[in-house]
Amino acid sequence: MTTAIAELKYQIYNRRLGLWLFMLSDSMVFLALLAARYYMQGTHRPPEVNQPLGLVLTSILLASSFFANRADASIAHGDRAAFLRHIGITIVLGVAFLILVVAVEWPEALHFAPPSTGYGTALFSLTGLHATHVLSGVIVLLFALLKGKRGGYTAEDHFGAEGSIIYWHFVDLVWVFIYPTLYLVG
Repeated sequence: MTTAIAELKYQIYNRRLGLWLFMLSDSMVFLALLAARYYMQGTHRPPEVNQPLGLVLTSILLASSFFANRADASIAHGDRAAFLRHIGITIVLGVAFLILVVAVEWPEALHFAPPSTGYGTALFSLTGLHATHVLSGVIVLLFALLKGKRGGYTAEDHFGAEGSIIYWHFVDLVWVFIYPTLYLVG
């Protein structure tokens, strides 16, 4: 039994290390795009940028991080019902974020920042890449939700849920840098 526990801990350690290395390498892509935005445009921001929408998007992601954290704490304590509830709320907030970006932000931005301009290139590159990450995060969280519904996690072995939540926090953290870059600076 001791060997099985040691093996599980070793596997979880390797999975965590792999996840953190992936997120570190992924953050370099966002860092390059953020740097390119400032290189191309300096601190210029078109006055038509919808700052209230940016604040709403940020609030949605911060709220989703809160519920993701609650989901992680719940499954770590073996509370499956709370885990399912909190991860479900996180997924709904992620979908709401995506809908607002695609259906509101992008159509508005096309009028004042077409992709052929420096700011437009930065806006659509950063928000497009981020939206792709949000979508993949929602999908991964959905898999964690489904596995949780089947009773696939225990308080001792729940790395699938933990890993998906860590990735979700990464996606939220990236937005914390995108938000001021696109909506506030200038």
